Amino acid sequence: MPNARETYETVDYHTGGEPFRIVPDPPFAIPGDRVAERRVAAMGSPEIERVRRLLCFEPRGHADMYGGFIVAPDDDGAHLGVLFWHKDGFSTACGHGTIALGTWAVETGLVPADASGVTDVLIDVPSGRVTARVHTDADGAVVAVDFRNVASYLIAERVPVATSRGEVIVDLAFGGAIYAQLDAASVGLTVSPEHAAEIIAIGREVKWALNDSELARHPIDDRLSGVYGTIVFEDLGADASGALHQRNATVFADGELDRSPCGSGTCARVATLSATGRLAAGATLVHDSIVGSRFLASTVGTTEVAGRPAVLPQVTGTAFATGTHRFTVDPRDTLVPGFVLR
Repeated sequence: MPNARETYETVDYHTGGEPFRIVPDPPFAIPGDRVAERRVAAMGSPEIERVRRLLCFEPRGHADMYGGFIVAPDDDGAHLGVLFWHKDGFSTACGHGTIALGTWAVETGLVPADASGVTDVLIDVPSGRVTARVHTDADGAVVAVDFRNVASYLIAERVPVATSRGEVIVDLAFGGAIYAQLDAASVGLTVSPEHAAEIIAIGREVKWALNDSELARHPIDDRLSGVYGTIVFEDLGADASGALHQRNATVFADGELDRSPCGSGTCARVATLSATGRLAAGATLVHDSIVGSRFLASTVGTTEVAGRPAVLPQVTGTAFATGTHRFTVDPRDTLVPGFVLR
């Protein structure tokens, strides 16, 4: 047996069906005083890029894999920092990952559960400081997590985009990353597994059509510029309680399809629906995914970002551990760091 094998330890979760691979102790130092700076450094490091690909790509991962490297927070005000990654690189925000991290932090004792049953886990991400408010029952089991995101806001309404399906109309909003939002019915689709390939295709078209436009430029931090994904949504009217009910499929990076209702994407939807008067302050958005998982979302306050009215969104969901892994790399393996087929 070869002696010089690399090893990598991970803890895997899923939030609403979307994977999140946690790397508690990355085997490298990442320069930078803040998480946003470390993201830029990681993007420029061949060593770190290799490990990202190794843990994300096949045969250890797949084209829709997601995960994060745990890093130091910006200061002592947070419990941890994280660099989120997917098959195409490092993202600025990740709501489903934040829900998984809050669950992991309490379940492992990294952040001791409060006797009240509500424990705030503060996490520094590239777009700012977020909170995973973890709810536990009398036995200490995690039963839900409230993801409290950075300020989110509508950027533009009814933006025309030329696509292979003709001109489509989208809204743009920021929810930790910039998202375009397209009504599925306007292009003859429903948010259902049988339309997944078509949703991915139109989502990619819209993203790349707008990614370099002025509308996709962040007003304060250019590192947050660019369209991260396209939310293809379906309006389902009101549920039995009278709450606004929608279903969505978020196509992010370059063609990854979120299995969850998408945490930061849900925040972008909350910002849009609030700004257009469809979601009142304190009202709930019931937000389902393409696989039937569900987040509940609302606003917990208002603010401004660069003169724009913004909301402080909260998204509630659950995450569950799926396993722990000790990945190895045989030095004879010619398929390192791996591959993806799309």
